[in-house]
Amino acid sequence: MSAPRHPSKPATLHDVAREAGVSLITASRALSKPSLVSDQTIARVKQAVEATGYLPNLLAGGLKSRRSRLIAGILPALSVAQFLPTFQSLTSALETEGYQLILGQSSYDPAREERLINAMISRRPDGLFMTGLVHNESARQRLAAAGIPVVESWDFTDRPIDMLVGFSHVKVGAAIAGFFLSKGWKHIGVATGDDHRARLRCEAFQSTLGREVPTVWVPAPSGVARGREALRRLLAIAPGLDAVYCSSDQMAQGVIVEAQQQGIRVPEQLAVCGFGDAEHAAHLSPSITTVGVEGARIGELAAQMIMDRCEGKQIDRPVVDLGFRIIERDSTRR
Repeated sequence: MSAPRHPSKPATLHDVAREAGVSLITASRALSKPSLVSDQTIARVKQAVEATGYLPNLLAGGLKSRRSRLIAGILPALSVAQFLPTFQSLTSALETEGYQLILGQSSYDPAREERLINAMISRRPDGLFMTGLVHNESARQRLAAAGIPVVESWDFTDRPIDMLVGFSHVKVGAAIAGFFLSKGWKHIGVATGDDHRARLRCEAFQSTLGREVPTVWVPAPSGVARGREALRRLLAIAPGLDAVYCSSDQMAQGVIVEAQQQGIRVPEQLAVCGFGDAEHAAHLSPSITTVGVEGARIGELAAQMIMDRCEGKQIDRPVVDLGFRIIERDSTRR
């Protein structure tokens, strides 16, 4: 392999192709659509890139093809463990076809979410992935007018902006209430974040129970510290609780920690249920009963939908309901 070129003369794709001993189009495919060439060719082209110091001019390529190879993603908070499998699989699936994911964090703020959407689409991404639904009507109209593939996720509606992969939070709340009723628990409390999806679950939970129960709201995202705070507040207004539904596994962990700190045995004296099946939920003591969601599958399907639309393919199922399942573990087993 030859030495890297002088910085004043940046390497071109022609240099990479010549160095690798392949055609220009093969070198281009190895870098932008690696699934179309052999592993051996990819390795040779990557070696040539290292040797020449080549950096692709994404702006120039985008101007020629009207494709940026960038997918924008918006999530409420990076700290929410439940979303990690979705973004890991989304990133991996996009990368195999030469797309890169850029992220924005809305912090559960609708106004900030709208600003992020405007900023993202002004940079002309090839598609947009939303964690949740876009509720702002003006933002929905701008996204529809942008003409790019949009996948909303982690929620459900039969009228998405474009495409959707998710599940019903109303059905989740009702299912958890049914689970609580089957256990015969009478003195029930709720520790929940104040975001839209958590509110849907809480409302469906109480509606299915047929009565209002003591409820503590905390600002989203709801973590361990806020779970501890929520249990303290719940016990102050309802000291005889025997079960608590939490809007996230992190919140449930905080409730368990606070219960243990106060000498309340879980699950013997207090049953605790979370939501999201975060990785840590199965490995705590006691392990946390939760609602399992196919987070990784959401990312895989969303990536495929966006890439198919970018290639002009028809999407047979633009709305996909992946459902959920209740996973019972030690925190509710008496």
